[in-house]
Amino acid sequence: MKITHTEIYRFSIPMEPFAIATGTMFFAQNVFIRVYTDAGIYGVGECSAFPMIVGETQETCLVVAKEFAQIWKGKNALDIPSRLNELHAVIANNTTIKSAFDMALYDLAAKSAQMPLYQYLGGTKREIESDITIGISSAEDMAATAVSYVNSGAKILKIKLGKNPVEDIERIVKIRQAIGYDTILRLDANQGWKFEEALTVLREIAPLGIQFCEQPMRTWYDDFLPELVKLSPVKIMADESCYNHHDARKLINNKATDFINIKFSKSGGIYEALKIHHEAKSSGIKCMMGGMLESRIALSAKLHFTYACPNVHFYDLDTCKLGHLKDPVINGARYVGHHLEIDDLPGIGADADEEFLQKCEKWII
Repeated sequence: MKITHTEIYRFSIPMEPFAIATGTMFFAQNVFIRVYTDAGIYGVGECSAFPMIVGETQETCLVVAKEFAQIWKGKNALDIPSRLNELHAVIANNTTIKSAFDMALYDLAAKSAQMPLYQYLGGTKREIESDITIGISSAEDMAATAVSYVNSGAKILKIKLGKNPVEDIERIVKIRQAIGYDTILRLDANQGWKFEEALTVLREIAPLGIQFCEQPMRTWYDDFLPELVKLSPVKIMADESCYNHHDARKLINNKATDFINIKFSKSGGIYEALKIHHEAKSSGIKCMMGGMLESRIALSAKLHFTYACPNVHFYDLDTCKLGHLKDPVINGARYVGHHLEIDDLPGIGADADEEFLQKCEKWII
């Protein structure tokens, strides 16, 4: 099955401002692609650039996507390792845009096999309940948001922190006071603290019942993670410190994390994410499936991956609920409250809405 051409779309999704420790996003900087073949089928892929985290913008993703599309013309779409190695040979890093091309190949492979992606990956469906994320704001506003989410049925809240340690403690105290102790609380500092700050905050809020804290420090402090894991009364989850299975191996061998957050935009897609999952599973380190600001297209791929990976125990699959003002997707994963479901369509089972695509800037390579 040979690749004939690729369509590339500037897939910008308007949204309400979303703030984390490293910056604020005002729209989802997404790219959508369709990789066409001589078999009469195409594969879809989507990525969401988050410049403050991964270092790519929508513009860089679009530039690199055009090069990738040119390289793949005439090549076998079902030889996934070879196709991905070609991308790595051309440019290092750039994992966000690589993840869209990786996703399109897996969509094609599963469609060719006439199977939903999770079945193609050897998985089975199970109950998936996502958390819902609260962006950084005043303690009072975050507590009010927490109450509204709990009243709407949310059982797991993910709280963004990392701006100011003293204020971060106040945020968690007020949230717990507002919602009580029946709701699971997860924290994500997005690299916002130094070692001493992280330890102080985590010790102070540990009695408030915290499931874990994601990425408390900048990645250049990774050498401090083993000590933090040892001293912290709150479990630590590596996010930005783990892009690939080599990162996972080093974190695990150094006893530098309790859990690992897998994101396609960091791993470069499903192929490497499977390796991270295997590395973690082999060592008894539980994983979370996370994301950036993707639409339900990439969300669908993440749900399939989660079905296929039993060591994914935590689900941060709320990206489409974080202020997206449009849903430019047909079929695919759907929310039932905070649970996720998907129909057994071939491949990823989702595609972009044609009416939305007509308004997007487009390139054909």
